Amino acid sequence: MGHAALVIGTSGGIGRALADALIDEGRFERVWCASRSTAGDIHIDLTDEASIANAAATVAAGPTLSLVIVATGMLHDDHRRPERSFRELDAQWMAQNYAINTIGPALVAKHFLPLLPKEERSVFAVLSARVGSITDNALGGWHSYRASKAALNMLTKTFAIELARTHKRAICVALHPGTVDTGLSKPFQANVSAGHLFKPDRAALQLLDVLDDLKPVDSGKHFAWDGEEIEP
Repeated sequence: MGHAALVIGTSGGIGRALADALIDEGRFERVWCASRSTAGDIHIDLTDEASIANAAATVAAGPTLSLVIVATGMLHDDHRRPERSFRELDAQWMAQNYAINTIGPALVAKHFLPLLPKEERSVFAVLSARVGSITDNALGGWHSYRASKAALNMLTKTFAIELARTHKRAICVALHPGTVDTGLSKPFQANVSAGHLFKPDRAALQLLDVLDDLKPVDSGKHFAWDGEEIEP
């Protein structure tokens, strides 16, 4: 039996492009597309652990799962934007950021990491952001988003350590896709330098190229779209 890939977040621009690229490459017997909406063939709501567990049971019945990409994230909504000052901090908004950007992907790891093969190369990747790097933070602001992504990067590291004890060839990483022309970045594109606003299909191929080059020694790290390692 062949292998399968899973992309979570196929209702978003990057997630859809990643799934399409994997299908076009034809390397996997099955590419599972998961979304909270009807944009996937599996329903996953990151705020509902039961939906994640049910999806894992469905995937477990198919080909061996060797690639999981969590292509989800929240930066703003119809009413709120990232905070420019600590004076704008709001408990509910912070909790919402953590629910989508940190806790949801962590619950995905809880249910899907056990499905990865123990003796073969496998990859579990989450979309993070350069602004989640504490070292790289020179501007401040965007408190809830930065903190939730920094927490996601820490979880990726701890998952990698635990996974290595039983899955010697597994790779668990966080990825920074750059600024991609999607709804998530739309309000902030005016300040993007020329040549650094990527279309989703280009961003997807860049990320898959990064994943293809990674080795188990890279597990637990955070990489940008061009393969550069981002400091914690």
